[in-house]
Amino acid sequence: MPTILRLDGYRFYFYSHEPNEPPHVHVDKGGASIKVWLDPISLARNTGFRRQEINGIMTMVEAHRARLLEAWHEYFG
Repeated sequence: MPTILRLDGYRFYFYSHEPNEPPHVHVDKGGASIKVWLDPISLARNTGFRRQEINGIMTMVEAHRARLLEAWHEYFG
């Protein structure tokens, strides 16, 4: 599980066994988890985050999208 970014207590990462899915990132904090597609940015799945937190996470993903996509493509080729 390569960690790409840590920001404000959130951990942004992807699983190394998901190369057949479109680029995405998982974000965890305090037992909650969310999966966000990167192209285009959209919510794939949420477990435990409130709507306000989801909006903040989506904003962070958008702000760091280039870095997240670069890490995805660098890892999976």
